[in-house]
Amino acid sequence: MKIFIDSANLEEIEKAYSSGILDGITTNPSLIKKAMEGKSNIDMENHIKRILQVAKGTRVSLEVTEFTYDKMVEQGRKLFKMFNPVAKNVYIKIPANPSFEGEKNREFEGLRAIKTLSGEGIPINCTLIFTPEQALLAAKAGAKIVSPFAGRVDDYIRTLSNISFNKSDYFTAEGRDSLNDNGIVSGIDLVRQIVDIFKRYNIKAEVLAASIRNARQAREAALAGADIVTLPFDVIKELMSHYKTKEGMKSFTDDAIPEYIELTKN
Repeated sequence: MKIFIDSANLEEIEKAYSSGILDGITTNPSLIKKAMEGKSNIDMENHIKRILQVAKGTRVSLEVTEFTYDKMVEQGRKLFKMFNPVAKNVYIKIPANPSFEGEKNREFEGLRAIKTLSGEGIPINCTLIFTPEQALLAAKAGAKIVSPFAGRVDDYIRTLSNISFNKSDYFTAEGRDSLNDNGIVSGIDLVRQIVDIFKRYNIKAEVLAASIRNARQAREAALAGADIVTLPFDVIKELMSHYKTKEGMKSFTDDAIPEYIELTKN
């Protein structure tokens, strides 16, 4: 399974890439806003170019902010033209359904934008996926990556069931039949169902598990067959954390005798 970092913070990205374990980056307008908080005289173009350079050889998703077909296509083209020459690694993120609450008549505009842009050779990551059918349609429209939002599904199921929670709280992948969103019992269950459908019909689009809140959920995304998982910086660090590892480090360090240590000194 490939591991992406879900961030627009250049310092986080550089630190994570220095480990040698990353395969890409996902960004979105909310992450960019968070990365820019407290800063003045923002040079957004240069900031994005530096991210792309750090990620050279791996994929970086840049998201549109428009929500009509014409505008999404126009913005997608501009983002790709402006930034893909930097390191040849840009994917454009298009929402599965760019409609707002209570709106109608835009249900197909995301799919149309995916079809148009992918037909022009622009690789697409379809974002804000909450059902297997959305993922299926996005792949059929030409998306190279589909991004189910596992953590947000868990939040929604708990909210529907009046369960109090913190976003970082673990929510079991198995769920309970009595708690579900149209037959989806957890965010990881959503990922698993999409993986199963894609395997059944030999669909080539990659499944990217997004909105991952903790290390256990990342593990479960891998077990569910996700091709990619995108993780916040803190969750990437959490993947390497275990009490017994720290305990072992203290024991081994305390037990090292001077003669052994001297072997590697100049």
